Amino acid sequence: MYKLLRLSILVSLLGFMACGPTRNLVYFSDLKNNENYKTAAENNAEIRIQPNDLLSIRLTSLNSESNALFNRGVIPSSPNALNTEIGPTEGYIVDKDGFVNFPVLGKVKLSGLTKEEATNIMTTQIQQFVKSPIVTIQLLNFKITVIGEVNKPSTFVVPAQRINILEALGLAGDMTAYGKRENVLLVREKDGVRSTTRLNLNDKELLNSPYFYLQQNDVVYVEPDRLKEVQASTNTRTITITTMAISIAVALIFNFQNIFK
Repeated sequence: MYKLLRLSILVSLLGFMACGPTRNLVYFSDLKNNENYKTAAENNAEIRIQPNDLLSIRLTSLNSESNALFNRGVIPSSPNALNTEIGPTEGYIVDKDGFVNFPVLGKVKLSGLTKEEATNIMTTQIQQFVKSPIVTIQLLNFKITVIGEVNKPSTFVVPAQRINILEALGLAGDMTAYGKRENVLLVREKDGVRSTTRLNLNDKELLNSPYFYLQQNDVVYVEPDRLKEVQASTNTRTITITTMAISIAVALIFNFQNIFK
């Protein structure tokens, strides 16, 4: 009888554990196994320069003195100085009004422009001083942040300046089993306005979403499911109740054991 009681308790515990909610862990689970899904890749919006962006702006021309002047703000005093690395290592910060302070040109507004548009503006202005200039602009601090139910939450710098939501999760070590794949929060700040969007990674339509590709400074938050929330919210009262329940169960077992001896 004692062994039967012990087996019943074990079965009850296993049944209680099995009653937890199930979660769909498969990305794009609405894709059929044999389905070849195709969609035009037209949702990769061009990156636009924003305040607080750090830009690398480099000039190349046939005039080495002009290169040094525009890239470093000084004219080299000797020919040997022309062989040194050019360009300010810290880059040019876009101020809150959208301007960069560039040598010779002074303040130039670049906020709100794509890299191509900014390159054309800088080239046009530098042409007043340099013949046939080639201007190259890169965003140095393109970064995204992935937090929540992922294995390696962190902020990541993206040198390629192009990354989608799946690649971002890959950098963060993918979601844990507790992550809500159907309800990922994306926080984006643009033109001084902060907005939020919910993404369903179980749905193939995400591939067509304008939020599939991330922008600089985006924050991706993976929410925990209810089971993880319950585990995290365990408090002293819950522990006390659990301890009391275990004590009662143990007492009952001993009583049954004494009765049927």
